[in-house]
Amino acid sequence: MLRDNALSGKTIVVTGGGTGLGRAMGTYFLKLGANVVITSRKMDVLLKTAAEMEQEAAASNKGGAKVLAVQCDVRKPEEVDEVLRKTLETFGQVHGLLNNAAGNFISPTERLSANAFSTIIDIVLKGTANCTMAVGKHWIKEKQAGTILNIVTTYAFTGSGYVVPSACAKGGVLAMTRSLAAEWGKYGIRNNAIAPGPFPTKGAWDRLLPGDMAKKFDFKNRVPLKRVGEHQELANLAAFMMSDFSGYINGEVITIDGGEWLQGAGQFNGLEAITPEMWDMLEMMTRSAKGS
Repeated sequence: MLRDNALSGKTIVVTGGGTGLGRAMGTYFLKLGANVVITSRKMDVLLKTAAEMEQEAAASNKGGAKVLAVQCDVRKPEEVDEVLRKTLETFGQVHGLLNNAAGNFISPTERLSANAFSTIIDIVLKGTANCTMAVGKHWIKEKQAGTILNIVTTYAFTGSGYVVPSACAKGGVLAMTRSLAAEWGKYGIRNNAIAPGPFPTKGAWDRLLPGDMAKKFDFKNRVPLKRVGEHQELANLAAFMMSDFSGYINGEVITIDGGEWLQGAGQFNGLEAITPEMWDMLEMMTRSAKGS
């Protein structure tokens, strides 16, 4: 989508960058010339991903930029501060932050414990706030412009049953995006969001819809284009939003879902057809997947 080296000279931090969509977006940033910092809670995964990302960029004759892997639980402000410290130590500056780290599971809300609800809020909303505040304060102190891009979801603005903690958290992230766009624009700090529709990833979707659930709850049937998204399509949009070509876009949420949310609000509302017995079985399968 963008010309070669469109992100050259930039350093971008990608939370949840070790796998899935975070990895796809980070890899494209790298191919476009940016240095990329990837974070997650699993250092072994990060190190493997960092090496593979650099190899992939080099194989496409677009090598040269570097990947830094930093272990971080975004729920812990001190670990987020360490990401910023190591980024500055390695690359000198940071120019962009992609808040991609998230957590989710499907369940009737009345089955959720207080801890289950809090876990999602802490990762998605508080984690995004922790990263945003750390990087934003640094930019303001240094009088440096910067770009923050948050990954939300279409049910952040429609709501959705069966993923209520995630809907609340993502709705909060969207409100923060728009609020800081207004407040921090004077510092040259842009805040935007992308709301992806179905972009299946092996790990996350296996945990969210284990077993035969993914086949029974086929997202393609909910999308007017009758297909799910390809990771590169999301990476294209994220790279544009991180680049200087989008320099006058601030406070926006851009939907990329094939028209899904227009066809039926609330991605998971169709789960009302699941019986209590099926929920019991799904809960056991989800717990088993978490333990693996």
